[in-house]
Formats: sequence, structure tokens, C-alpha cells
Amino acid sequence: MYTALTIAGSDSSGGAGIQADIKTMTTNGVYAMSAITALTAQNTTGVFGIMNVTPKFLCQQLDSVFTDIFPDAVKIGMVSSKELIEAISEKLKEYKAKNIVVDPVMVATSGARLIDEDAVDTLKEKLFPLAHILTPNIPEAEILSDMRIKNEEDMIKSASIISEKYNCAVLCKGGHKINDANDLLYQKTSCKWYIGKRIENPNTHGTGCTLSSAIASNLAKGFDMDNSVKRAKEYISGALSAMLNLGKGSGPMKHNFDINSKFAQEA
Repeated sequence: MYTALTIAGSDSSGGAGIQADIKTMTTNGVYAMSAITALTAQNTTGVFGIMNVTPKFLCQQLDSVFTDIFPDAVKIGMVSSKELIEAISEKLKEYKAKNIVVDPVMVATSGARLIDEDAVDTLKEKLFPLAHILTPNIPEAEILSDMRIKNEEDMIKSASIISEKYNCAVLCKGGHKINDANDLLYQKTSCKWYIGKRIENPNTHGTGCTLSSAIASNLAKGFDMDNSVKRAKEYISGALSAMLNLGKGSGPMKHNFDINSKFAQEA
């Protein structure tokens, strides 16, 4: 069985972070493992507390995984401190990790900055050069390429700058009033658009985590980058189309929309 590791924070409400990653990886047919960077107290209305793990304990988690069940792919989500980013970078290099998907969680959909400037610099210096693919949203792509993105041509230019700088593929995610649900994959000087259908569902908590985890799952199973992104897009469209409605805020998607097991049947 193929395996995937998520390195990210825990979401106590289950819609994003480690919990969304494990659900996504499981429903995409790989064995999911985790190294938790932080505990959060959060729900669909907001984040009310964050407690980071120590770099030493994060390293212990990574050692435990890599020395026993070596992952076929690694997804990295939000890491809020410079020291934790450095720890992850060193362990990925030590174990020669493969199929590394980095979701550069720096800016919330609302536009709010999520990590400190020194942590962003460490991401750029230590972690991004190890990535096989980066999956920034529009505000994050603007930070990484140091340019404003106002249209699809700007998305292409921004993605090319990021790809050339870090020598990896870049999936620049649409939205943010640029082009609805269309994403751009840029790799090796070529680009491809993935046209998504606009789904009128306000419950989008954890979409970034879910998409990057789905890409990692498909890479782990041996799909190339193009098909990994295509399959991940199809999966997230299905999870959104299921129209799950939980919580008082922006709720989670239905990660298990395609499970038909008898053990999933209701009474």
C-alpha cells in the first residue's frame, strides 16, 4: 500500500489541517501518517488558541515515521515558526524525502498574514527549494513573486517567477476574484489550466489543505504531476458538491463523499 505523510497543525474541528489531510489521504487510497506542528483550538468560526510543539518533538515524530514506514509522498501545511521550518527542512534532507508538496500557508483567504516575516524568509530559504510542487493562492503567489496579480496573464508570470526561483512546479490557485475556480500549473516553462466549475457552497473550510493532500496522495500512487493535479481537482469538486453543512461559520467539506462501504451506512 502506498503511504503519505502530512506535516501540519491540528484542527480541533476536523475541517482543515492534519484532520483534513488524513481524511483526504485515506479516501484517495493511501495510508496516512502525520507529524503535528501545532495544536489549535478552533472551529468553523475562528481560531481561539495555538500551541506549537517544540522542534525537538517534531524531529522525534519525523524520525519515528521515516525510520519505520517511509512515506511515498510528503505534504507540508502551515508551520508558524522559523525553528520548526528549519527542523522539517533538515529531516527531509536527511531522509531524502520524495514527492514533497508544500502548501505555503502564509495568507488567509481574508488577506490576513498568518506567520511572521522571519518565518516566511525561512520558508523561502530552507523549505521551498526542497519542494516538488508549491500550491500558493493568489495573495501568497503575490508575496513569493513580489508582484501584483490582477488577471490570468499575471498568474502565469507570477507562477513562472516562483517556479524558476525554487526549481519546482507551481500550482497557482485561482479565485480571489481573478477567475473563479481555475488553477494554473506551471512546470518546466510550460503551463496548463485546470478549469473548475464554480460551486456555490459557503462551506470551504480546509480547501487548501485538502487539495494539496490530494495531490500528494496521487503522487504517492505513481501519477505524474499533471494527472495528480487533475485528480485532486476532481476530488475537491466532489467534496464541495456534496454540500455538507456543519457549524455556525464556514464549515468543512464532505471528504468521504465517495465512500460506499457497508460500514459507512446509516442505521
